[in-house]
Order: sequence, then structure tokens, then C-alpha cells
Amino acid sequence: MTTRLPDGEYDARLERVRDRLARTACGAAVVFDATNVAYLTGFHHVATERPVALAVTADRVAVTVPRLEVERVTDNPRIDTVHDYFDYPGGMPMATVASMLRHLDVDRVYADADGAPGVMGYSGPPLSSYVEVTVQDWVSRMRWSKSDAEVALLRESARWANLGHRRLADALVPGAHPATVGQRASTAASRAMLDTLGERYVPRVRGDGPVSVGLVSDGETALPHGHTPNRRLREGSVVVTGATANVDGYGAELERTMFVGDPTDEDVHYFEVMCEAGRVAVDALAPGVPVADVDQAVWDYFLEQGVTDLARHHTGHGLGLAPHEPPYLDRGWGDADEDPGNHVVEPGHVYAVEPGLYTERAGYRHSDTVAVTEDGVERLTYFPRSLGENVVR
Repeated sequence: MTTRLPDGEYDARLERVRDRLARTACGAAVVFDATNVAYLTGFHHVATERPVALAVTADRVAVTVPRLEVERVTDNPRIDTVHDYFDYPGGMPMATVASMLRHLDVDRVYADADGAPGVMGYSGPPLSSYVEVTVQDWVSRMRWSKSDAEVALLRESARWANLGHRRLADALVPGAHPATVGQRASTAASRAMLDTLGERYVPRVRGDGPVSVGLVSDGETALPHGHTPNRRLREGSVVVTGATANVDGYGAELERTMFVGDPTDEDVHYFEVMCEAGRVAVDALAPGVPVADVDQAVWDYFLEQGVTDLARHHTGHGLGLAPHEPPYLDRGWGDADEDPGNHVVEPGHVYAVEPGLYTERAGYRHSDTVAVTEDGVERLTYFPRSLGENVVR
């Protein structure tokens, strides 16, 4: 049972950044993206209008944070120096980042962006107002392939997501409200997870438990990102569920299409086509296969079935520290002019595989978390996929 990323993972990631940096004329790699900061150091923070910037040099790691984050980052063993400003806009965060770089004797940097992202109203000057900046995506690209330790965390996440989903499925009865059903299932599964793991659980959520479960129903399922409706379940309701669990920041994705009572003939037809599309996608996943080919295989199947007009999105996406991240199982990536290796399935990739169909009345989508191995794939989520096991009475 793996619940925490080993310290050595962070050390190895920082060394990879330093190896890249050593091949440049720049003195530091600067990281603004909150997920990338967490990936390199284990410092998880909520991205707001208050920028955070990490600087990695050949022998130092420094960070600029708003005053309210100082105590949370000071004891991080991978960060040598903490610089802070009081708040935004009065604190002039980018000027503080520039001051941090001067302390590191750096005037040229590789950065994942030319300044902090415009989140929650932040609108600051570019970092290039202070130092020479070349934009790079080193860290984001590193995140594409997961280590064995990362896959173990996602496997553990899938285990608790499965429990949450089981609690949800048991509560899908006529008269139940979608919002409260999800809340109760999340609470029950979170309690079980915390009771089981005890102090081994690494707190990474704010105000919620580690397991998150929910659903959309009826007409909202026809929208890939539908809202939880204010309408109680009834006989004949179509439900699309979602479950995940936060394990040291990593989260698997589990989704199922379910039916309250007997599905219609139309439901059965589109459900079975959707299920087969998922099998086609997983069968196509293998090391060395272009990611575009996986999506194309599903599209070809949809063409054969005459349902391309009911597709609304690509076959899947990567996941890890973020619920959506590259690589994407998308036919458009086959047109890239870059190194083709950037767009090929590799061991260590982890995907949410989720081809779906959406009629005017309802949507049909399963999502499974699938890890690519040296020999093929491992399906990390394991809640039953068949029609009979997704009808509740």
C-alpha cells in the first residue's frame, strides 16, 4: 500500500532539471505553474491571485511566495531559501521574484512562462521586464511519463475511488437526490480511507475528504460536462458517475454509465457501442503507438457504427497530479511537426480512457484509468463495466 511519494523522487526530478539547465547559458530554471512546483518539491499550494515562483540553479532551490504561505513552505527539505511579499497587488510579487534571482546571481532564466498566470484577477508584469527569459516546458514534459512510485499512488487512488463508487451505486434508488447521494458516498468512503490509512494519509485537500464521488443524471448526462441536477432520481434515470481519491496529490479517474431500473432499447444500444469503443481504445494502447492512432481507432469504430455525430470529445487524456494533462489521445496530434516521439505512447503514460456518445436525451460514458507498461497496459480502475452490473434496482 503506497500512500506517499518517496523523497528520492523529488531529488531525481530536480536533478533532471539541473541536467537540462547545464546544457544552456541560463543560470536558473523558473517555475510558476502550481502543479509543476508541487511536482519538483512536494510544496502543494492553491493557485490564486498571489503568484508563487520556484527557481532551480545548479546548487540551490529558492521560492517566492505570498506571506500567507511562508509557514507552509519553510520546512520543505528541498527548498533552501524562501522569499516573500505581503500580498497582491500591494506586495509587487514579480519584483520579489526578480530580487530572488539577484540573490542567486542570475540574470538569464529558462521559465515555464514569462510571468505568473492570470489567475483570479492577477495581472502583473512579465518576468522579462526584469531578466532575460526563454520559455520552456521541461517540467510539464517530465510529467508525461510516471514512475513506478507514481503509478503505485494512482493504483491506490483507484482502490479508494472504487470503494466510493460502490457506496454511490448502492444509494442510487428512485427518490434519491443526486447531490446528497454523492455527498454521502464521498463521506462514507473518505471515513473508511482515513480510518484505514491513519497517519499514513498525506493531507492534500482543503475542506473535503480524500474521496470525491458524484453524478449527473437524466438530461444533464447528454452534456459531457453536465451539472448535478436539482431533480431526484426516478425509474428510468440515466446516470453518469465520477469517482476519484486524492493520494499524495495523485488521483485516478473512474466513471460509469448506470441505469436506475431497466434501460430502454436505445440505452442498451448506445451503452454497448460506448463499451466496445472503450475496449477498442485500450486494445490500441501500447508502447510505440502514436497517440493519434488510438483516437483514430475509436473514430473508425464510431464510423462503422454510424455514430460519429454523437461523439463530443477525444478518446482520453493523461492524468496524474492534474486531472487533465498531456498526452492526449487525440487525432490532431498526428499532424504535429515536432519530434514524433513527443506523440507516441510510452511506458509510464497513464490515461483516462473515456470515449463517449451523447444523444439529445442522454449520454453514455465510462472512464477508466489505464497505465502503459513495458509489455502493454494495466487497467487501474476495476469497477464492473458490463450493462448488467450497471443497472440498479
